[in-house]
Amino acid sequence: MLADLLKSKHIILASSSPRRQELIKGLGLDFEIRIKSVKEEYPNRLRHFEISDYLAQLKSMPFVEELNPNDILITSDTIVWFKDKALGKPKDNNEAFEMLKTLSGHTHEVITSVCFKSTTSQKTINSITHVTFKKLSDEEIWYYIHNFKVLDKAGAYGIQDWIGQIGVTKIEGSYFNVMGFPMDKIYKTLLTF
Repeated sequence: MLADLLKSKHIILASSSPRRQELIKGLGLDFEIRIKSVKEEYPNRLRHFEISDYLAQLKSMPFVEELNPNDILITSDTIVWFKDKALGKPKDNNEAFEMLKTLSGHTHEVITSVCFKSTTSQKTINSITHVTFKKLSDEEIWYYIHNFKVLDKAGAYGIQDWIGQIGVTKIEGSYFNVMGFPMDKIYKTLLTF
């Protein structure tokens, strides 16, 4: 359905995330993956979804000059928001441990922003999901860190991984948003973009 609507468009996904690539594939769309590295820094004054909105838009900037009229560029960013602080990707295993220890036994927000850009317009959407973790033991946290890829994930975890299966006790909002792509909102936006 969406593929028919967008058959005259060329979708560019600017993400190296295998999860995002898999999810967009699920919409039945043909798309190209194009990666450009961007320093993910944002002004300190930004809070909450303003951070992920800013970073999703920032990631689209290196592509501006090369977009063709039929292109739709999709960039995105995910953060974990807890106690008035943004948790991005951990720098190393020790930081990953500290992040998971902090989230253990609490509810946090996962915020994903997605920027859609063409030569004539730009739209940024965001989605917020509340995720509750059980009290995780140090052994569980270290087992997860040593056996799964945690350094490429905001908040040092992937809900689809082992930690999500054994540690997440409650989720309010989009599951796919926690994976890094709020598919319901992406679908709706592409229908009208």
